[in-house]
Amino acid sequence: MTMRLIAAIILFSMLTGCASMDSSRGKSSKPSGPLPPSTRPTYNLAGYPLAFKDGYIDGCETAKKTSYGFKDKHRFSKDSQYRNGWKDGFSICLSK
Repeated sequence: MTMRLIAAIILFSMLTGCASMDSSRGKSSKPSGPLPPSTRPTYNLAGYPLAFKDGYIDGCETAKKTSYGFKDKHRFSKDSQYRNGWKDGFSICLSK
């Protein structure tokens, strides 16, 4: 009985540790708080919509594999500006 309980606890711990992870980056959301200066785009994005800028930063940070890398799946599927920004940011920062 005790061995079964211990085995069940270990199994439960292992499964719950993996359950909340996002398959693309191993996390479910980006860190809270303001973004650090290192996440500022190296290209001038003045004149681009905010959604494009958000996507660019998220895509670039994903390519750089930082803790700020994130893909907002809902926005990516519904917002073409965010999607285009994410793709541009990812491809430009991946090639660096």
